[in-house]
Amino acid sequence: MAKSDFDIYQHVTDQIIEAMEAGTAPWRQPWSGGGQAGQFPLRSSGEPYRGINVLMLWLAAQSNGFASAHWFTFRQAKDLGAHVRKGSKSSTVVKYGTIARENDAGDEVTIPYARAYRVFNADQIEGLPDHYYGVPEVQEDLGTQALPAVDAFFAAIGAKITYGGDRACYIPSEDRIQMPPVSAFISPEAHAATLCHEGIHWSGHRSRLDRFKLGSTNADYAREELIAEIGSCFLGAKIGIEPTIEEAASYLEDWLKALKEDKRAIFRAASAAQKAADFLIAAAEAGGSKAVAA
Repeated sequence: MAKSDFDIYQHVTDQIIEAMEAGTAPWRQPWSGGGQAGQFPLRSSGEPYRGINVLMLWLAAQSNGFASAHWFTFRQAKDLGAHVRKGSKSSTVVKYGTIARENDAGDEVTIPYARAYRVFNADQIEGLPDHYYGVPEVQEDLGTQALPAVDAFFAAIGAKITYGGDRACYIPSEDRIQMPPVSAFISPEAHAATLCHEGIHWSGHRSRLDRFKLGSTNADYAREELIAEIGSCFLGAKIGIEPTIEEAASYLEDWLKALKEDKRAIFRAASAAQKAADFLIAAAEAGGSKAVAA
């Protein structure tokens, strides 16, 4: 791809959607363990990144398990007498700035620009001073226990749920929900909300409500996240868990903006979410007989 053809905005969007498609976004992780996505990423100088670069580097840290908050360009690492480990994959950040140009009338105008450049986490670099390296966050046992109603509900549905690791996601190819240990969640309600979210995704399997399309677009993924988050509130309310409406609204704010050109999108998403929640509730009431994959 020619440099001039690189679309920074599309690249950023694609990375965020990829993370959301894989599970809970890294800035909304209600359990312990994994890369320290919640710490602010820092430049080599120690200055914090801002704006979209924070999200971009949180994504990179989570997906690669980086423990350090520090990021360097290839040259910055070299200037410190260090070197990027061979085979390391860089992460993209965006530099915003302005340039002054003369227009056709001879007046000087200021033109904004956005330029992508590549950085490496300290964990990918050998020879840096010790203080640049982070210590991986240990998954804590917070003593959290699942709410009995939630356990009973999902047991009745018959979904395959496995526990372990530090990611929450639904894996369509395996028709399986993957969850961190219950004890790692900050509260029983956080565990329930996350499981409900993934349960709504589970309802979209081709043997159930068949929501997932071949060749899905970015907008399709955004709509599915809308459905899962709204549906998790519906489902939680039905099984006696107070829905986290404010948190859900904050989580979905950017996706609503992305879909705002379609004024009916939120209504369709809410309708699909209700259908998914109803499906899971009916499956639970039937003891799982309606949820067994064909």
